[in-house]
Amino acid sequence: MIVGIIGVGHLAVSIVSGLMRSGMDPASILLSPRGQANHLATRWGIPLAEDNRDLVSRADVVLLSVRPSDASSAVQNLPWRSEQTLISFCAGVSALSLDARPSNVVRAMPMTAASINASPTVCYPAHPQAHSLLEKLGPVIALSSEDAFEIATVNAAIYGWAQALIRQSAEWATAKGGDPAAMRQLAAQTFVAAGRMLAETDRPMEDLLTELVTPGGITELGLNVLVREGQRQAWEAACDAVLKRLSGQTTA
Repeated sequence: MIVGIIGVGHLAVSIVSGLMRSGMDPASILLSPRGQANHLATRWGIPLAEDNRDLVSRADVVLLSVRPSDASSAVQNLPWRSEQTLISFCAGVSALSLDARPSNVVRAMPMTAASINASPTVCYPAHPQAHSLLEKLGPVIALSSEDAFEIATVNAAIYGWAQALIRQSAEWATAKGGDPAAMRQLAAQTFVAAGRMLAETDRPMEDLLTELVTPGGITELGLNVLVREGQRQAWEAACDAVLKRLSGQTTA
């Protein structure tokens, strides 16, 4: 199976790094000759296509990783075959809007943690070939509708917000006198631990949190401050704003 990649920007770099880390043969990947393609070709020995037409003519699966505004034009006038699979990583771009493409179109949203095979990747619809490829980058979560996929794509933004919170926590602790390297690791691993506790048990999330919020304790103290400062409302407003953008309700 040959996997072609159209659009070799920062996300594609993470994806290629994850595929190589998973043990994939560099010869089974084909890159469009733009962006960071030359860098990846030199680093991993991955071949370059002459152009996008050459790439599509040779690939079995095509990953589309261009800017959303360029997605429709990027798939035009290419020699698609009905048995090919196109996996689009373009946020907010519906499958129907990609009107010149093969019959198998899967939308997916990996994160840059794909580079270390740790990206939770949502996809729609479920597709065995796409699943087997995406699971090399981390856990795959198949969704039942494109509307559900759009909602889930908000997590691509939340991923960045979580990194901002980790950085803010580490910087606060460092400013108070903590060792920078140790505080970075502590903040990052705290978020990893919290996520694993929620992901690796089916207990209600509210029950898990209740166990942590001891009356009069430090967790309760901090949460009360966050509630008083309107953290929940601000977070939900940010999520709503991203979802509206993804759904085409606003361009702001």
